[in-house]
Amino acid sequence: MPAPEVWDVVAIATVPHPFFEQMANEDNLRVELKCQRSSRSSVQHESAESSYSSSLKTLLHSLRGIKTNQNDKFASIMDVLGEFGTFQQRLVALTFLPYIVVAFFIFVDIYTCTDQKSYCNTSWILAVGPNLSDAEQLNLTLPRDTNGSFMTCLMYTPVAWDLDSIIQFGLNNTQSCYDGWIYPQSKTRSIINEFDLVCDEEINVDVMRTIDLAGLLIGSLLFGLISDKIGRYPSILLSILGLMIFGFGTAFVNSFHQYLFFRFGAWQALTGYSISSVALTTEWLMGEHRAHAIILDQCFFSLGALLLMGLAYSLPHWRLLILLGGAPVFSFFSFIWVLPESPRWLMMRGKVEAAKQVLCYAASVNKKTIPLSLLDKLQVPEKSMPQASVLDFYNNRHLRKMTLVMGCVWFTVSHCYFTLKSKMKDFGVNIHISQMILCIVEVPARLCCIFLLEQIGRKWSLVVTVFQGTFINLLILIFPSESKSIMVLIVLLGQFSLAASVTVFFIYTAELLPTVLRATGLGLVYLAWAAGAILSLTLVSQSLTTISSSLCCISAICALLLCSILPETCGQPLSDYLEDCSSETSLFTTKSQDLPPENTLCSYESEEVVKNTILNMMMNVDLEETTDRRDD
Repeated sequence: MPAPEVWDVVAIATVPHPFFEQMANEDNLRVELKCQRSSRSSVQHESAESSYSSSLKTLLHSLRGIKTNQNDKFASIMDVLGEFGTFQQRLVALTFLPYIVVAFFIFVDIYTCTDQKSYCNTSWILAVGPNLSDAEQLNLTLPRDTNGSFMTCLMYTPVAWDLDSIIQFGLNNTQSCYDGWIYPQSKTRSIINEFDLVCDEEINVDVMRTIDLAGLLIGSLLFGLISDKIGRYPSILLSILGLMIFGFGTAFVNSFHQYLFFRFGAWQALTGYSISSVALTTEWLMGEHRAHAIILDQCFFSLGALLLMGLAYSLPHWRLLILLGGAPVFSFFSFIWVLPESPRWLMMRGKVEAAKQVLCYAASVNKKTIPLSLLDKLQVPEKSMPQASVLDFYNNRHLRKMTLVMGCVWFTVSHCYFTLKSKMKDFGVNIHISQMILCIVEVPARLCCIFLLEQIGRKWSLVVTVFQGTFINLLILIFPSESKSIMVLIVLLGQFSLAASVTVFFIYTAELLPTVLRATGLGLVYLAWAAGAILSLTLVSQSLTTISSSLCCISAICALLLCSILPETCGQPLSDYLEDCSSETSLFTTKSQDLPPENTLCSYESEEVVKNTILNMMMNVDLEETTDRRDD
């Protein structure tokens, strides 16, 4: 082993000279700085690239929004006209008032077809015992059921005995009622006891609902086509005329079959008014005023249902109920002179001068003046547009996808709505009280939509409300039906959520569809609404409530997934042509299209500012890349 001195010599020999050590340190420092600069440059480049991509998408979206607003001549005219002046306020009042009568005619069946306890008419015994009381008459002439109550469809066969013999020996032979029925416990007059719809002629509730929904189906298709073909104004007048004839005329029917026929016609008119009025309101109003007007319509619909309940409670006769409740429909005859046509629809049909006249009249009511230069911009497109038809919902790929998604959501909301509504009947609540509670719950639900729509837009408001309805249906499946008070609370919460969903989807659907096919599209999605209602009522009538609730959850999950691919319409200009629908509201595109325009347009005052900003960003990126290459 070497001595310690040897190790000292070796150590001294291996110590580098200070000059060489300094040179090595400088080289290492240069390499380290270069690596750090390269790493920092790479990180900065990736960060800048990500930020650049996000900012560029936002700016392009802003530019697209500015271009669309420039092409939307009506937006510019409405700015001059006033977004919610006296004319628009009057229009909203004219459209929401009929909803009171619409609700009346929709729900009147609930009160005209109330169950009545019936017994066979056995007045024959009064010939031998004129002083008999009603109880004694029933006791002597009607057989009893196993539970001790009188049978409703059988009576003892009349005999030629005196009263003492009948009392002493009694009657044994029975037969069906041959002289009609009596209703000793009834305090009201309904179509049940007027047309004797009992026993073999007992009214089939499913048949009545089928007739009503058939009217809705045909009315949605018919009036959707009529509204897009001849205009919103004539379609509304036709629907009001239908309410006068078939709604008010129901009070004068002489048979149950006539009653069904008139109700069938009334449901067509009701559906027609709903479609045409929503289209008219959508095309006249701008931004949040449009949403507020449709929400107000829905609130007055619930108010009409409440007024119907009060009238039905105080009026004892079904004919009197229809006469008094339906009489206000004749006041809407004045719509011939005061209701305006949609200028957007007029432009789509090439009626430019008529559109200008309507706009000038609206400006005069609002005490505004539209510059002639702005009116002159309203021209029929130079490029001829193909005539739109209902077949475009199949031929146009984007419109087809959008309609299928909306139909799925409408089916889900309808099915869940009617399934929850049928739950109230299972609790044995009085029909007047249950209807009142449901209407009271729906009004604040619709008003809450104002806050939702302003904060999170149309699409996510729909997602939130549908999700709440889905969660409520899950709770119904989880909680035992014996907990009556908890179940009532759950059902009311579900009605609250689904009423909000219906309101949001009315607004959303009307904004998604192009003007040329807006009413037809609303009619088509009404078909999905009717299909969901029919399936729900069918399952409930077969006592398959659990299956119905399970189907609600499954379809709601599908609807939630589909909602996410719909474009946002909050703050976006309305689509007028099919080409607008394809380019601006196409599905399965980048998420940047879902950004509300207020978040982007508010920072840029003009198209030139946005273009310059995009150009500067591109130049800055090119300069940074050139600097990085020079440093390397």
